[in-house]
Formats: sequence, C-alpha cells, structure tokens
Amino acid sequence: MDKKTFSRDGTELAYARAGQGPAVVLVSGAMSTGGTVAPLGRLLANRFTVLWYDRRGRGESGDTAPYAVEREVEDLASLIDAAGGEAALYGISSGGALALEAAASGLPVRRVAVYETPFALDEEEARGRAEYTAHLTEALAQGRRGDAVELFLRLTGLAEEMIQRARQSPMWAGMEAIAPTLAYDDAVMGGGRVPRERLASVGVPVLAVAGEASPRPLREATRAVAEAAPHGTYRALEGQTHMVDPNVLAPVLAEFFGEAAGRP
Repeated sequence: MDKKTFSRDGTELAYARAGQGPAVVLVSGAMSTGGTVAPLGRLLANRFTVLWYDRRGRGESGDTAPYAVEREVEDLASLIDAAGGEAALYGISSGGALALEAAASGLPVRRVAVYETPFALDEEEARGRAEYTAHLTEALAQGRRGDAVELFLRLTGLAEEMIQRARQSPMWAGMEAIAPTLAYDDAVMGGGRVPRERLASVGVPVLAVAGEASPRPLREATRAVAEAAPHGTYRALEGQTHMVDPNVLAPVLAEFFGEAAGRP
C-alpha cells in the first residue's frame, strides 16, 4: 500500500490506487487485507479508478478503540473522499455487509456490488451465529487468538483436519495477528440475519453475486440481499465458489459499474 488517508477518528488507513475513470472502492472480508482484493482491482483498473485498502486493524492500517461499525463506515467515507467524492463499492463476504451499510448510511455511493455476504436465513443459522459470537468474544477477551481463528474457520465449514493443518502452516501467524478483527466483521454482520429493513433504505442499484458451486445457504442469502434491496439484482457465476476467480468476476463488475457511469 503506497497511499495513506485518515478516518474521522484519526485512524490511519493504508490504500492503493490504480487506473483511470469512475471510482470504485473494494472492501475485503474477514481474515483478509486489501491485498486479497488487489488482483481484482488490477483487472478493473483498465476502466476505472480503483482503490483497495487495509481495513482498520489489518495490514498497514492503524486502529483506534473502541470499535464500532460506524467507524468503519467513516473509513469508507475517507476512501471515497480520496477517490474524488463519489464511488461505487464492491465488498466480498462480510465486506459486502459493510459496503451495504455504507450505502444505507447515505455515503455518496453510485452502486454497490457484493459477493456472497453470509447472512443467516433461518433460526438455526441465527443461533449458530449467536454461539459463534459468544465463543469468539470469550476467546479474544482471554487472548486466545488461535482459538478465535479456529472458531472462524469452523464457522466457514472448514473440516477439522484442514483446520489443524492450517495451524501448522506458515500462514497461521499472520492469521493470529489479525484475529481481533474477527470481532469487527462479526459486528458488521449485525447478528447474522439478512437486514431487510436496512437494505430497503438503499436507494442505489445493488448487484448480489454468488457462485453456482457454492453451498446453497450462501446462494440463498445472496439472493435474499438482492430481493431486499429496492433496486437489487441477483447473479450466479457458473463454476464459482466462495473463492471466486477474479478473472471471472471482473467482467461482471465492470459491466455493472460501467452502467453506473454510462460507459459501454
């Protein structure tokens, strides 16, 4: 990240910028930094001015206690200001929930695209999310960062064998380093249920994208986002999972964001 901006509370945010054209800001999900969405950003940069950033508490960005979702919305406001005062937003997973909340909060957003924001659709899923929140809060309060990461990986459905293998990998130290931000993503998800009333206040077009090869709950949650937004559209990408290929996703986003700018 070669650029810096500051949020309203003084938190320093690191970001990268590429390309020329209408602005697009990319928002990463849990256990990730801006580098996770950088490949997508570079693909979009041939048509747009694209910004991707380390969310607070991650990578090269700072952090300021106490955390609140409103602070992350203010972070996005700072990025949009750095982009020229208006932007389209793309968010993946829980980053999608943050992008939608930013639009609902009245930031100068043209359009919002999200990929598989993992909202809960029934009581059983909601109870599971509540249990995750309770255990995550306890683990982080006790400084058990590794356990917090394990809780998150189980929530995503990763098999125990894979979790234990991940613990032995070189990546584990980096995952533990940003484990406290799991609480941030959990807060952004707002209890886990589809925020239908909040989404109803989003006045700009929303594109909700899922992978056809992803688990059914993720696809159904994505469709629910599109249905709850007044100007929502659902799209499924053939052969894709939650680990979406940027080369497949980029043309879809370019078409959607290009419509916002009146570009071919």
